[in-house]
Amino acid sequence: MIRLLFLLPLLFVQTITAQQAEIFKLKKYGSAVFSDSLKENSGLTFFNGKLYTFNDGGNSSEIFQINPQSAKIEKTVPTNLTNIDWEAAASDGENIYIGEIGNNAGMRKDLKIYKIPIDTLADSANLTKIIEIPFFYPEQNDFSKRNINNDFDSEAMIFFDGKIHLFTKEWVSKATSHYVIDPNILENQPAKKIEEFPTGYVVTDAEYFKGKLYLIGYTKKTEVFLTIFEESDPGIFFSKKPEKYYLGSSVKVGQIEGIAVDDSGIYISGEQFVNPLGKAKPRLYFVPHGKFR
Repeated sequence: MIRLLFLLPLLFVQTITAQQAEIFKLKKYGSAVFSDSLKENSGLTFFNGKLYTFNDGGNSSEIFQINPQSAKIEKTVPTNLTNIDWEAAASDGENIYIGEIGNNAGMRKDLKIYKIPIDTLADSANLTKIIEIPFFYPEQNDFSKRNINNDFDSEAMIFFDGKIHLFTKEWVSKATSHYVIDPNILENQPAKKIEEFPTGYVVTDAEYFKGKLYLIGYTKKTEVFLTIFEESDPGIFFSKKPEKYYLGSSVKVGQIEGIAVDDSGIYISGEQFVNPLGKAKPRLYFVPHGKFR
């Protein structure tokens, strides 16, 4: 979780970055407001047709099944884990993966992904079946504190072709790097870098659906963006020119942290965004397929 309050003097300037993207007014697609229990929601994923979310670091380690229309909590699943900085979720149809991958300061040496079997969601007596998948970035040599000033943070991942694909949140480069992690290796493994792309913003979530990769995030000027990539080869997304959309300002749409896609459309979630001009409520957005060209 990062508050962007120091960015407010730039809110009313239409930047070059925003001008280079097609404008899409996300606010009018706001379908529901999250309850206070999920005002710091972070990450969104479908798991066997049901929509799940959770809160980010400093909150509980519960996973919440939510109603896709009302955003109301339909089920609360305890995990008995510690939520240091949970930031992303993905699913392979049999397990849900929770990314303990937030690293705003660039100091962490305990990055991991939790593999949670489906029967754990149905019966908390199965909590002992949760598996840890630890990893590290082999390119990172400096672990000194560099708060929102490093390139080894991450809040986005997908599960695809038997692997976990992670996308970095690069505060310095304003880009993202695509890494692959093997979920079958339980020793501390090096994440394998596949490709990189200059997004122009920090990526806060990712989704893969029918040959397309969706990356969403924001800039330090509170601009919110969505970039849609077409897969060129299996697991390769950055070789073709993508579609990029400017969705609005965090001041109006909230701090966007999650994206999930199914046959009906695109779900986007934002946590509460507090600023001197007021407060943007934590909201769930739904955009039907076809609205993005």
